[in-house]
This record gives sequence, C-alpha cells and structure tokens, in this order.
Amino acid sequence: MRFMRLDAEGVRYRNVSIGNPSVALTQTADGGWRLTPQTALLAYPQRLTDRLVEGAERHPDRTLVAKRAPDGEWIRISYAQMLARVRAIGQALVYRGLSAERPLMILSGNDLEHLQLALGAMYAGIPHCPVSPASALMSKDFNKLRHMVGLLTPAMVYASDGTAFAAAIGATVPPDVEIVTQDGRLDGRPATAFDALLAVTPDNVDAVNAAVGPDSVAKLLFTSGSTKLPKAVTTTQRMLCANQQMLRQTFPCFGETPPVLLDWLPWNHTFGGSHNVGIALYNGGTLYINDGKPTEKGFAETLRNLREIAPTVYFDVPKGWEMLGDALEADAALREVFYSKMQLFFFAGAGLSQAAWDKLDRISEAHCGERIRVMSGLGMTETAPSSTFSTGTLVGAGYVGVPAPGCEMKLVPVDGKFEARFRGPHVMPGYWRQPELTQEVFDDEGFYCTGDAVAFADPEDLAQGLMFDGRIAEDFKLSSGTFVSVGPLRARLISEGAPCVQDAVITGINRDDIGALIFPRMEHCARLADLPDDAPVDQVLASPAVHAFFADLLVRINRSATGSASRVERLLVLDTPPSVDRHEITDKGSINQRAVLTHRAATVDALHSGSAPRMIRPD
Repeated sequence: MRFMRLDAEGVRYRNVSIGNPSVALTQTADGGWRLTPQTALLAYPQRLTDRLVEGAERHPDRTLVAKRAPDGEWIRISYAQMLARVRAIGQALVYRGLSAERPLMILSGNDLEHLQLALGAMYAGIPHCPVSPASALMSKDFNKLRHMVGLLTPAMVYASDGTAFAAAIGATVPPDVEIVTQDGRLDGRPATAFDALLAVTPDNVDAVNAAVGPDSVAKLLFTSGSTKLPKAVTTTQRMLCANQQMLRQTFPCFGETPPVLLDWLPWNHTFGGSHNVGIALYNGGTLYINDGKPTEKGFAETLRNLREIAPTVYFDVPKGWEMLGDALEADAALREVFYSKMQLFFFAGAGLSQAAWDKLDRISEAHCGERIRVMSGLGMTETAPSSTFSTGTLVGAGYVGVPAPGCEMKLVPVDGKFEARFRGPHVMPGYWRQPELTQEVFDDEGFYCTGDAVAFADPEDLAQGLMFDGRIAEDFKLSSGTFVSVGPLRARLISEGAPCVQDAVITGINRDDIGALIFPRMEHCARLADLPDDAPVDQVLASPAVHAFFADLLVRINRSATGSASRVERLLVLDTPPSVDRHEITDKGSINQRAVLTHRAATVDALHSGSAPRMIRPD
C-alpha cells in the first residue's frame, strides 16, 4: 500500500473540522493488541427520532428530505411536516398492533414514503426492516425473500408499486399480512393506500414514544449473505444514536454546518440507511434522494442532480467515484457546483483504487487550489456501521485509521493476520431470532468478531492506525502449503485493471498456483474494442484489443510478485455478470468471493485445468 502524509510538502487540504482521536495501544499475551480511544463518547439521545422532534422545534421549515417529482421539481418535506406525518403513521401502526414480533417490512427502495414509514415505526417503538428491492424484482425464485418474510413474520409490508411487486408479494407474503402501496393498488390482492396512514389522528402515540428506550429495536437489517441465507441484524436505538455521536465527534464539521447530502445508496444497507440518513437527521441537515445510480444508464440522473444541488459531503461506492471523476474532469460547470460547499468525500462498500483517488486529488487541486479529504474507515452492519475512521495523518487507499470515541478494538492473531474485533454501544446485541449464530460471532469478552483482517499502516509508528488487510475467511493455501492473502491481491487487480475491471475473485485453493476470475466493465471493454456499448459480450471479449489489455494487466500485476503467494498464473474474463439470486453481488455492487467460487466451481476447474476458453497466461 502507498500512503502519503497530510503534511507532505506542497500539498494543501481544505480546512475542515476533523477530529483525530488518540488511542492507547496495549500488547496482549497472545501477540495481539488492544486499541482504546482516549476521547470519551459524549452523551447522545435515547431515540434517533428525538433529533426529529428537536429539529421540528428549532428549524421547523428546514427541508429534511427531498426527492424529484416526475415533472423535475423537488418535493420537499420539512422537519415540522415530517414530525406531523411520523406521529400519524406511528399511531396507525399502533392501532394495527404492529410490534417487535410483527414488525413492518419495506420492500421498495429509497423514496419519501419509505422514510416516513421508517421514522413513524421508530417513533412508535416498532422495528422496520428495509429489504433489497432486487430480492423481489430481480429474483426468479424468491427464495431469499421467502426466507426473510419467514424470519421476520411482518404484520405489514410496504411496496411503492403494486404492479411491480405483485409477483413477489404473492409468492412470499401470507394472506393475513396487510399490504400498503403508494396508491392502494395491488394486482390480485387488497391493499391500503399510503395516504390512509397519514390520515390517522394521533392519540396515544406520544406516550408510546416516551416509552421507547435505548434497547428498543429500531430496525432489522439483513446481511447480504454468502452461500447461506442472510441473517437479520438487530439494530437498537442505542446503536444508531451512539454511532451518530461517534461520527459527530470524529467530524465536528457535521455539527458546525448542517450537512447537505445527495445520496443514492440503498437504505436496506447500513451505509445508506443508517450512516447517511442518520448524518442528515442527527445534525439537522438535509438529504436529497438521488435516483441516479453508478451505472452507464443511471449516472446521467446523478449528474443532473449534482449540477443543481451542492452537497457539503459526498458518499459513494468506488465505481461511483470513478465515474464522477471522469465527469468532473470533463465538465467545468459541474465542478463549480460540486466544489462550492464541499467539505469531505467518503467511500465505502469496497476499496477505492489509488488511480481513482489520485484523479480526484488532481481535479480538486486544479479547480480549488487544494485537495478535499477522502475519508473511509472500517464498519459493518453489525456495528451500525462505523467503528474506525481514517482521521490520522496518513492518506491513501486501504487506510482505515483508528477506532472512534466509544469503540474498543481488539486485534487477535488468526492465521498469520490480525482479526479486527469491536465492543461498544454501537455493536449489535445479536442476530434476530438466531441465537446460535449470535453465539458464533462474539468472543468470551463480548467483542464482535468481524472476520476482517487489519495491519498496522506504519510498523514504526503504530499510533498512525490501521490498514485493511482483506477478509480472513477469503485467504487460503496453495497445494504447496503457501498462504495466499486475497485482499491485497484483489485490490491490486482492480486498481491496475481500471477502468476495465469491475471486480476480481482470486482462485487457487489447494491448487498449484493462483488464478483470477475477472468481472469486466463491459462498457469500457467495448470502447477499448471500438465497439458500441451494447455489442454482444462474446464479440467484445474476443477483441484483440481487450485480450491485449488483460494480458498486459497480468504482466503488470506479476512484476511485483515475490513468489507463488503473489503471482497470478492464469486469468479468465467472465462473460456473465454476478448473480443476485446466488448472492454473488450486493445492491452496492460488491462481490462475494465465497459465493462466486461456490457457484462457479466448474469455471474454476476449467481455469486451473487449462481448458477455459479465453484463458490468459503469462507469456
């Protein structure tokens, strides 16, 4: 990994309030480490909706959330309007008898109704569970959704579009469960219109809200799953509020200027739904729902929004940052709006390539005369989500920094690496209705065992913090007994393969050498082949120019190889995208290595036997 210091000569960063929590390091008898923040976590509210109540009193007319209408205008809901709607919805749910045992399930994606329902449920102490729309709209067998419904036993299910979600609902949701849609229509089944919930007059809902405490379940979030069915993470009010206070103390700028977010990240994931929505609400900010996506077709809407809305902080996954870097480089008017109020960049979901990072720095310096800090960290659904932040003096891809205030961290030696483990008020009590799985992920001191590996970024100065070192479960041994560290190798393939590599899966478990399966970015490969974006996949991948690119990638990757543990001997560019039904990919676009290896075992066998078509080997 290549890191740079913030105080490097000739480099200037925008002046923004960022904390730099110090940590105490103590080595343990087993050779591991304890990292204890020296800054105490300050007081935080009992309920996340307390921030909505405060906002409705202090700045009632400020926009909390907005979304574009079909006519292009923004539909806005202020803090005061949202509180009134939340009280009505909360009362409607109380009247219907929803509870932790019979919660609210939300099937559709990010929209105004979704947020109103979520906050209404939280106000009334009723868990809600946002579910990936892909499990209903892209799945063919609905097995994943059926499992979720069975585990949750919801009393109400919301879907924005009754026609689009009718098949999934009919196949998975029992007939006694009330269905709510935006317009009250659902093919083949009665449904309640969303506005009927808003029409309820509040009665005892404020008293119900007063009884909601820190241990009340706010939401249930499903993990993406690997080869097994997904687990539901119990997310309490304490977890959400403590994590937002950790964020505020780590980034004081959030409390100094009400943050403005333009965000597409899905609310069924913790990054979009807990982290980003929470930042806006907790700090009296505004969230603009971005209907764009980091895809060739969807990114135009993101750019349309960014030409109009100036965020103070911008979040995205690496692919989105790569596409935005290209757009900013080419569009001066976009740069003017985008940088006008910008304080921080954030990425999560996967590692940002150093090439994309360097491009952002170049554009920022050219336009602003200074760089914008690119922030990241280590987090997961089970920790609501943030545990560490890259607030130290180092800058670079892979750096995850130090634990936030209130987060205890333990590094435990596992298979030659350090596993990151966390304890604190932001850590889940367990998986919903699966105590046996809960027991597996906590150690005897109550630390959550992440399965993520970390290493010290500077072995000469451990206080500088940590770098991500892959997933321990993904690492493997070759037939020679040589240990392969998957994370760094995969990161190099993605970075060196930009922009034609979407992701990579490392192969070679119990085999003689390392291989790689490449998920290509077909639009970039098509351009490389001088073909239209919608050209047939086989034609694109058979192009001499594409073959030459990936052959050269293999050469470049192996230049720094030090032996069989880091040398890729064979590479195969896949002609089929990752599958949602097989859990090979999440909504954010991150690849599940284990699922890919399981479901593409025949392809892996062909790669290592030398019979795979289009296989590339070093010359």
